[in-house]
Amino acid sequence: MTRRPDATAETAETETAPDPGRDPGAEAGAEAGAEAAAICADLIRFDTTNRGEGVARPERPAAEHVAALLDEVGVAAEIVESAPGRASVLARIPGTDPSHPAFLVHGHLDVVPADASDWQVPPFSGEVLGGCVWGRGAVDMKGSLAMTLATVRARLRAGRRTRGDLVLAFLADEECTGEYGSRYVVREHRGYFEGCTEAISESGGFSVDTASPGDGAGARIYPVATGERGTAWMRLTARGTAGHGSKPAPDNAVAELAHAVSRIASYEWPVRLTPGVRALLDGLADALGTTIDHDRLDEEAVRLGRAGHLFAGTVRNSANPTRLEAGYKVNVVPGTASAQVDGRYLPGTGEEFLATVDRLLGPKVTREFINHEEAPAADPAGATFAALAGSLRAEDPLARPVPYVMAGGTDAKSFNAIGITSFGFAPLRLGPDLDYFGMFHGVDERVPVDGLAFGTRVLDRFLDTR
Repeated sequence: MTRRPDATAETAETETAPDPGRDPGAEAGAEAGAEAAAICADLIRFDTTNRGEGVARPERPAAEHVAALLDEVGVAAEIVESAPGRASVLARIPGTDPSHPAFLVHGHLDVVPADASDWQVPPFSGEVLGGCVWGRGAVDMKGSLAMTLATVRARLRAGRRTRGDLVLAFLADEECTGEYGSRYVVREHRGYFEGCTEAISESGGFSVDTASPGDGAGARIYPVATGERGTAWMRLTARGTAGHGSKPAPDNAVAELAHAVSRIASYEWPVRLTPGVRALLDGLADALGTTIDHDRLDEEAVRLGRAGHLFAGTVRNSANPTRLEAGYKVNVVPGTASAQVDGRYLPGTGEEFLATVDRLLGPKVTREFINHEEAPAADPAGATFAALAGSLRAEDPLARPVPYVMAGGTDAKSFNAIGITSFGFAPLRLGPDLDYFGMFHGVDERVPVDGLAFGTRVLDRFLDTR
């Protein structure tokens, strides 16, 4: 049974007043913000749950909705399917200068599962309550898709195009490996991305308010992702001699695997300060007016609260055992045992990571990749990062953009493989009481309506630089 929050329902058209200093496009910007909330609510109502390993509800209905929204403003979008129902939307909007580089905006249509009994509102209702759009995908990442669609629609209605071609990709299957989404489109529809060298997507550009409750001090940090850890999902296998459970079993596959998994789980990975993480630490120290002790980063992450969350998971590699499988009967020693491990490694540390894993496994346990993708990185000192940061500051004078390395992974890895560098940039202005990280894959996921309006204004400014 669901519980409703103590709030009065509002319509998706709720909008804050535009900045009086905004240029003549402010009215169109306000309309785009209101439209983003409505599109977000509609997208949430498409249940695109992805349970992984090919078990997913089809993205096709949501893809058709997105394609129709683009068609309304003259964009000939193509729906491509990697398998029945596993659909992505691709579009390329010509710019004003054919010689200028194209730019990609990508995002995903699928979402992780949600148990309705845990939620205050039905997770696929798209309700607008208390100034927020509620539902699975509000943050990850149908709200971001909605901002992109609303911004693009407003610009095209006004006859405003980017200088280079603007490429849009709304993808299936990001919440698994991308095999049915980003990997498929870069392999089978690469022509859409010709001339693209840079992109923006999810997991960056959101505000992190560092002020204490009731205290006006602190800074409003906006982490812009310039990299993410690589992925090494592995299957471990131990082989031994099958036999009766009552007899000595010196070559026990289950025991060998258990020892190996225990060594991996208990290993303390060393701190590795990659250039991206150093840039984040320097940016945070400057924005917060403090020093960060690089020799005590675990303690510093706790001390800095929400700001510390930005680097707590990215100063070292990690390997977490997640699944175990062995045997079929209590009195039978099985001949094999297997486990799965979610490994993540920082840019430039892949070889070190795998060598450490192999040492921890020992000679009697083998590994194979379930999914292996290199860690992508972008330039935090380049022109594109500067343009992203400038767009945030233009809409929020208190914004302190900093480069950021993501602990997890996104479709950026697939595009990185064909030479497209992605920045994590889905801008949102959040209130201090809303935990953005807690919204990801969490219960009661929601996004502020005025945050979506802010994001459309920032995206519009940024696209003016493309």
